[in-house]
Amino acid sequence: MTGDRRLDVLRAIVQDYVHTREPVGSRVLVERHSLGVSPATIRNDMAALEEGGYIAQPHTSAGRVPTDKGYRLFVDHLDSLKPLSPAERRAIQALLAEAVDLDDVVERTVRLLAQLTQQVAVVQYPSLRRSVLRHLELVPLGDTRILVVIITDSGRVEQRTVESNHAIDPAVAAELRARLNAVCAGRRLSQIVGPVTELRERFAPEHRPLVDAVGTQLVETLREETEERIVMAGTAHLARADLDFTRTIGPVLEALEEQVVMLRLFSEMTDEDPVTVRIGAENHHEGLLETSLVTSSYGGEMPDDGVARLGVLGPTRMDYPGTMSAVRAVARYLSRILHA
Repeated sequence: MTGDRRLDVLRAIVQDYVHTREPVGSRVLVERHSLGVSPATIRNDMAALEEGGYIAQPHTSAGRVPTDKGYRLFVDHLDSLKPLSPAERRAIQALLAEAVDLDDVVERTVRLLAQLTQQVAVVQYPSLRRSVLRHLELVPLGDTRILVVIITDSGRVEQRTVESNHAIDPAVAAELRARLNAVCAGRRLSQIVGPVTELRERFAPEHRPLVDAVGTQLVETLREETEERIVMAGTAHLARADLDFTRTIGPVLEALEEQVVMLRLFSEMTDEDPVTVRIGAENHHEGLLETSLVTSSYGGEMPDDGVARLGVLGPTRMDYPGTMSAVRAVARYLSRILHA
């Protein structure tokens, strides 16, 4: 579609329809918006928009409503996002700053995001593979057992127990801990396999089984899929949006219950943009054809270097500027909290 005026008409239709849930006619556009053209011109513009597939007429005598294609054009041409109010920013910062551990941070975040947007909020736990190792601790549990504690920059803590066939020398365990932290701290966990493997050559042959056992446990921890999980809040908001779905909300709820669906959608998104929006059929799932998903990465030191994603899912008739702003702001605050 070409023409700034037609884009302005589309913007006005989207804004009115999101606000009222009523199809928008040319007379309403003239009354509510200063478009600077005659009603006849607006009708011509609406006809062109409809022909291009950006708006549709749900009933013979009704006005027009945006299509997925129209929402996509609207989102792609947003000049700026609606800023959060000072009160909202203070509430986000205060709530997240009071969290006591990673689980608490994630739970607070998902509830906060659902409250801010009045949509379904989804937060993925920080990915262990993309996290940076902050510290590794080896804690003797007896003569032949040692606890491996992995602490990441995202606040995640993983614990694994290693069994040895021989008595563990505390001095060797202390040296191994020091050497592991020296070569691994500050690296992504996916990048430590090589350094850990090379480390065994620095120990005497009789101590290498312990080095191998600890190294194997580190690698196996990275290969586990247990960290790939999400938490959700605000599914009750879908009930209030029931009129936005031509079908029942059942398929949407079923898709949300299948965590693998949301994890797949998150994995398909890139960090090139601060906020990513998938609309309708772009979600590639039958149950989500009438929904939009707004997401952002979080947890990285840079905006495009996140370790996990969070987002909001709701009907395609949503306040995109406000939702995108809330998602972006919460992701930024969450990243700051995790790196504090």
